[in-house]
Amino acid sequence: MFRKTMLTSLVSAVLISGVANAESISGVVTDSDGNPVVGATVSVAGENQQAVTDAAGRFAVSMQAAHAELHVEASGFAHRSLHFTVPQQGLSDVKLVLLNSTIEVIDVKATLFHASATESALPVNVLAGDKLKMRQASTLGDTLKNEVGVHSNFYGGVASSPIIRGLDGPRVLITQNGLDAGDASRVGPDHSVASEASTATQIEVLRGPATLFYGSGAIGGVVNVVDERVPTDSTSRAEWMVQRESVNNEKLVTGSAVSGTDNIAVYVDGFWRDSDDYSIPGFAEAEPEEGEKKGKVANSASEAKGGTVGASWLLSNGYVGISYGRLEREYGIPGHSHGGHEHEEGEAHEEEQVYADLTQNRYQLLSELNFSSGLIRAVNTRLAFTDYEHAEIEAGVVGTTFKNRSQEARLELLHRTLGHWRGGLSLHYKFSDFEAIGEEAFTPPSESQMLAVGLMEERHFGDWLVQLGARVERVTIDASDVLLPDIGAHSHGEEEHDHDHGAGMIRAFDVSQKFTPYSLSAGTVWDFAEGYNLGFSISRSQRAPSAAELLSFGAHIGTQSYEVGAMFSLDDDEFVLNTQPIELETANNLDVTLRKFSGNTGFVLNAFYNRVDNYYYQQNTGLFAESGHSHDHGDEEEGHEHGGELPVYLFTAADVTLHGLEAQFNWQINDPFKLTLQGDYIRARLNDGGDLPRTPPLRMAAELAYEHDAISADVRATRYYKQDNVSELEQATAGYTLLDASVSYRFELGSQLLTAYIKGQNLTDEEARVHTSFLKNITPLPGRSVAVGLRGSF
Repeated sequence: MFRKTMLTSLVSAVLISGVANAESISGVVTDSDGNPVVGATVSVAGENQQAVTDAAGRFAVSMQAAHAELHVEASGFAHRSLHFTVPQQGLSDVKLVLLNSTIEVIDVKATLFHASATESALPVNVLAGDKLKMRQASTLGDTLKNEVGVHSNFYGGVASSPIIRGLDGPRVLITQNGLDAGDASRVGPDHSVASEASTATQIEVLRGPATLFYGSGAIGGVVNVVDERVPTDSTSRAEWMVQRESVNNEKLVTGSAVSGTDNIAVYVDGFWRDSDDYSIPGFAEAEPEEGEKKGKVANSASEAKGGTVGASWLLSNGYVGISYGRLEREYGIPGHSHGGHEHEEGEAHEEEQVYADLTQNRYQLLSELNFSSGLIRAVNTRLAFTDYEHAEIEAGVVGTTFKNRSQEARLELLHRTLGHWRGGLSLHYKFSDFEAIGEEAFTPPSESQMLAVGLMEERHFGDWLVQLGARVERVTIDASDVLLPDIGAHSHGEEEHDHDHGAGMIRAFDVSQKFTPYSLSAGTVWDFAEGYNLGFSISRSQRAPSAAELLSFGAHIGTQSYEVGAMFSLDDDEFVLNTQPIELETANNLDVTLRKFSGNTGFVLNAFYNRVDNYYYQQNTGLFAESGHSHDHGDEEEGHEHGGELPVYLFTAADVTLHGLEAQFNWQINDPFKLTLQGDYIRARLNDGGDLPRTPPLRMAAELAYEHDAISADVRATRYYKQDNVSELEQATAGYTLLDASVSYRFELGSQLLTAYIKGQNLTDEEARVHTSFLKNITPLPGRSVAVGLRGSF
């Protein structure tokens, strides 16, 4: 498949060549006061022509068609699209006016269409620049947890993943430069995401179905981590950062650099991060429970290091580049520890360490080739091969090993403007060989394969931008040696009997499932007034359940549960093969977004409604099963203690409805002060009655920022309200308020621009338990934390 994809790109490059005659447009870009805008980018939509304005704000571009759409963007201004009819002799002295914006406008790399967060029919978050550097954390979920519509499934600070509108796991795709991260984080929240925020240039979050671009694994959204591992230019530059944090004694060193010649660009980055068990509030004076450290969460330490090298061949019409990255991470597994015990003299043994040892080797090939004539204007190729492995180690012995070897290829053929429509065809292939071996291998080895074709088009009708798309996939899941053991599940009220589980009846069989999910989407953005637009998106997206959702059958100690997949059903407290066909999960999603993005005030208001048929979720059966371990797993949510037993959760398909509101308001009070207010609310219900588990609570936040000359500062208060819309056998979670603040100072030292900063989190030392966490009872959020750091660039 890789050879075929590369061959297609090369053949296209040969067939589509030549230079056509072109008309031109020249003029000046100014702000609303008539001042020239320096460094603005003017590009021709649907073509490969662009120019950057000079010191006088002037530009000149050429195009192939008589009807042209210019897209203009500049830092601190709202992007703008303008339409022109160009005579054969061209147009000159055109004046393009940009409106200043209080909303940071950044280009989005995660979509096929050129767009920013304020131009998309779907709501998009982009975290970049200094804001990303200040918010970067050891996990992806904790890095993004303050973004509108995004929460974290906080797993003791070592393996947190982002939750988008109440959806996570296999419904939220994590990508690195547009390609699947290729780790095991979608299998369980205790598995770390194999990406590093400290070396990223920006992180993008597409809220709502992004299946047209990425497939059925993105039915809930996409998080795309963007870095420069395949550089697109050779301008010499470098960044570095060092940081020390108090709450967990974390040390961070990270840096990246780009350099090269006219035709070759080279990239290198590296990082090292080390932390101890983190401190928690409310327990400093209390006596720790057995196996716990006083005032700390046991098994929450981590150490990670990694590096990437990449190189690109820079062509006159694009680039072709390759990269290799290696990631190594050791992190504790909270709630998965051997309880301490006493010597004969009464002295307690030190707790046994339980941790995961993760390694990943990742290879990527990225290319973008643009052509000046012919039907095809660009061919984009993305290839990745990932070799991932993590071992869970107890008392120095490997207990379980998870492996995932994946291959992915995506080819995008973008055509020239046809009848005012522009877009392209996407061909996408993905293969995953997943294997879990050991005593906690709760899901059998499996191979998953996906082949898809998608078509996406957009067109302007006056002040309306219309986007249409369709995608169809072929998904296969094959597994051998799927087990159906007799686990002797029982409820609290039953009399417990002795079971010889080692000799119990176990059935083994093979599974082969085939699915054909499809997705349809239509969206529009209406610029109904200067500085305002209204976005509307409707989609129907389908998803095949993952191998873990289908085939799991075993103790998942990391989530303190016994997981049983949808291939099985419960019959009189006994699990049997499910005789009902496995259905596709189908989401019908509606999004409406109102934006004001110019002037001293700006806002983004979003409402969404998502009805999902055959939604696969973990239903608490009320039964308990032997874990096969004598670990100290903490108290269960029901308040009962069952040594060596775990509650049984069954993956069940049900019709659900998720709806909610998201809002952000920005006010540039005066030159140095800016106020930001934001909030989000999610309601997730079973259509037959009841609520989905671990739904994020109502959240509101206020941030006052100051920026003048060399000083930047901000203070932020976030209120998480009580969550009592809970599923059966799930506990409510109390509300809490977090107070954060930061101050930074910029200065020059030789050729370097340096920034010294200090930031504090949870400054009031609030005890806070994250409702979306599987381990909220034993892993509250960290207590008061202060971090100091220095970063530089040159």
